[in-house]
Amino acid sequence: MANSPQAKKRARQNEKRYAVNKARLSRIRTYLRKVEEAIASGDKEAATAALRAAQPELMRGVTKGIFHKNTASRKMSRLAARVKAVS
Repeated sequence: MANSPQAKKRARQNEKRYAVNKARLSRIRTYLRKVEEAIASGDKEAATAALRAAQPELMRGVTKGIFHKNTASRKMSRLAARVKAVS
């Protein structure tokens, strides 16, 4: 348990950061899930629209430190390829 005032403050800050990061990650996952559902339904237009909406959210996650840049790029690339493959 934190005893010094500095350690107590860091613990409070960590709780706040954890809550913010968790909310951001949840929001990004929601956008990605919408893309997955559109792909599963076979609707190419809906999948393309969902992908366009998900891309800025994913990249915002990079700037906010939720994802590494290459991870986000890999996710976008794989989703784009799957959307393109929808007939």
